[in-house]
This record gives sequence, structure tokens and C-alpha cells, in this order.
Amino acid sequence: MAKMTLGVNIDHVAVLREARRVNDPDILQALYTACQAGADQITIHLREDRRHIQDSDVKNIMASSKLPVNLECSINKEILNIVSTIKPHRATLVPEKREEITTEGGLDVFKYEEEIRFAIEQLHDSLIPVSLFVDPTIEAMDKSKELGAEMVELHTGRFANLWAMLHSNLPHSNHSIKELELPRYELSERLEESLLSIKEAATHANKIGLEVAAGHGLNYHNVHEMMKIEEIIELNIGQSIIARSVFSGLSDAVKEMKELTTRHD
Repeated sequence: MAKMTLGVNIDHVAVLREARRVNDPDILQALYTACQAGADQITIHLREDRRHIQDSDVKNIMASSKLPVNLECSINKEILNIVSTIKPHRATLVPEKREEITTEGGLDVFKYEEEIRFAIEQLHDSLIPVSLFVDPTIEAMDKSKELGAEMVELHTGRFANLWAMLHSNLPHSNHSIKELELPRYELSERLEESLLSIKEAATHANKIGLEVAAGHGLNYHNVHEMMKIEEIIELNIGQSIIARSVFSGLSDAVKEMKELTTRHD
């Protein structure tokens, strides 16, 4: 069984810092702690609006990290030029809208085919491997391969939302997802369908030569479902780890997630 790599996304440390616009908490301290606690990779997202990670953060992290850095970014030309100069260990192309709270859905590899192809070529010219953050469909896997990506990261947001509406108190909170306020049997059916789509997409991607990662909305309660899919070799998890660290400390939060995402033969 393939080893699972845990990428720890530290964006939310920067979210807290930017809330007061002071250099506390220190993003580099988060990097060092995640590294010491057993993370396999550091993941950050340099957004066009710079709402959390800043250009200086990326440079400092690249200069200081002993772990590979997975830099998420849009297909905006200005951002691509920065990424090409910084040369992270991998670039993951993601969709981005200024008004969104977090990344919503996968990158539309059909609507933005030419822009994505150009972005991949530019990154490859700088010797940067590319992953595409896409919805788990067979068609998206084929298109990602055609465009020249080495890897796909399957967007697990729909799965995570269904899981939360079925297995947590989310329906009874102010953050209930209105379109998913459905009978439990229907939520259960949709959850199974979502898991099947992730499994089928991962299997197909692996078959056509793409490496497979997954991420978005994964947490301590639902991540075991991803561990069942052998073709997935990497998980990128951020918000739930940083949220857990408020109570347990970042080191313990990373260690706990690392244990949950370790495959034992």
C-alpha cells in the first residue's frame, strides 16, 4: 500500500495574523512546528488579494523550510510570474474568486483550457511540477492529463459538506448549508455517491499516469474515508489542524493528524 503524504496548510495562521495586522502568530514558527511534528509537506496559497499569505511569507518559507513546499495559486499572470521566480517544489493551480470565503469547487479545466495550458507551460519552463485542483470526475482527469499536469488534487469539499451535515451538529448551527438541509437518508445516499466519484476519479487518474492528492474540508472525523482509497497518496489539510491547535497546540494537532493519515501495512 502506498505511503500517504501529509501536507499541512498553514494559511490560517496568517489569517489570524492579518486579523490584527501584527506579526503574531509568526508564520515561520508554524512552519518549524509543523516540520518538527511530522508533516511531510508545507502547503500555502498565495492569493491575488493577499488576504493571508504575503509575498514575503512565500520567500521566507521557501528559504527556511526543510520540507517540500506546495504553493497553491491562481492562473493570474502576475501570480504565475511570482511563482516562476520563487520556484516552489510544486505549484497547484486552483480557482479563485475575490468574494469567496475559501476555494469553492475545482478548477474548470474546460472553460479555462488555454489559460491553464499556458500556465503549465510557463511553470514547466521554470522546472516546477504542476498539480491541478479539480473536481473528482473522469473527464477532469483526462483533461488534466492532456494539459500536461503531473498530478491532480481532488476537491473533497462536497464530500466534506455532506459528511458534516450528516454526522455533525452543522445543521443546527448558524452555518448550516441550506441546499443540503435534506432527509438523512438522502444525505447518506449523496455521501456514498460523492465517495464513489472520488474513488473512481482517483483510480482513473492513477491509471492514466497522474499522481493523486486530495483536499478541502478534510478533518479528524472524516479523513479515514480518504485513507481507504489507495490511489490517493497525499492529503493537504489546513483549517481543521489549525482549529484543533487552538486547544491542543499545533505540534499535537499535527501529530494527531499524522497518525490518522499513516498507512500501516
